Amino acid sequence: MARFSGLDKDTGHKARGKTGVLIMNLGTPDAPTASAVRIYLAEFLSDPRVVEIPKLVWMLILHGIILRIRPAKSAALYQQVWTEAGSPLLDISQRQQTKLANQLQAQGHDVSVHLAMRYGSPSVATTLQTMHKQGIDNLVVLPLYPQYAAPTTGSAFDALAKEMMKWRYLPALHFINTYHDNPDFIDAIAASIQKDFELNGKPQKLVMSYHGMPERNLHLGDPYYCFCMKTTRLVVEKLGLSEDDYVATFQSRFGKAKWLQPYTDMTIGSLPEKGITDIAVICPAFSADCLETLEEIKGENRHVFEDAGGKNFRYIECLNDNDDHINMMANLVKPFI
Repeated sequence: MARFSGLDKDTGHKARGKTGVLIMNLGTPDAPTASAVRIYLAEFLSDPRVVEIPKLVWMLILHGIILRIRPAKSAALYQQVWTEAGSPLLDISQRQQTKLANQLQAQGHDVSVHLAMRYGSPSVATTLQTMHKQGIDNLVVLPLYPQYAAPTTGSAFDALAKEMMKWRYLPALHFINTYHDNPDFIDAIAASIQKDFELNGKPQKLVMSYHGMPERNLHLGDPYYCFCMKTTRLVVEKLGLSEDDYVATFQSRFGKAKWLQPYTDMTIGSLPEKGITDIAVICPAFSADCLETLEEIKGENRHVFEDAGGKNFRYIECLNDNDDHINMMANLVKPFI
């Protein structure tokens, strides 16, 4: 609840006392065009949290090769998932924002809920400036990355700090850095899988595909892999699955470095020769469907499976703006508002 308003009678400064919730996700190009994708990739791939290569070397590679070739290819992929509402990730994130705001308001909490993307629009800086002008001095930040990772959650904090370094008056800050083992999250994931099993039958194998990262990050101390494994364990325990019923994999690798294994595409492509021709795939590291789930998993990896002899492939959607997902978000932020 708001604590006070108006002018402070002792100091004459404008009293603040408002609470704001900021949900964050990775980001998206403004349009499925090569020029828009180039702008997005330039920001994304320039983040030292994302690519840990000496800056001068990487900038030569990025601007000399990658940004000359990749934007057109990526734009073609974005065109496959773009809808009348625009970017799926942005559209879903906006719906999450609206439903979370409505739920908190219905529960009697006087808070404003905002959305920012780490890269692209709405930007972290612009969103924080808006919240600052509203007099928010109690800021609750929920990066929608279930499993902490330095390139995602860590980078989200960097963006917050970069903007707030310019502020004279800093808000109280509550930064929720991970919820990989949160009971509400585990229940929501398990419920979405169980619903699919009830509608379509239990598959021969459940593939839980997480976003990948270089294996080097794990050795440097990033807990992401361990958090993914804990999410997996808790979900399969909730569902009562046996070890043969599921496999946890990692997708979206880039470059020649060794990434976390097993790789999703190679695993899926190898299953039919083992007699597994009926699978369901879910992506528990993504809070909203996006290019990596809709094109890479639902599209590209489906073809990998079918080309290898697979018969039945189904993709279980992200939690998106499902009611139990919104309930989880509300329960995560309520202790701080």
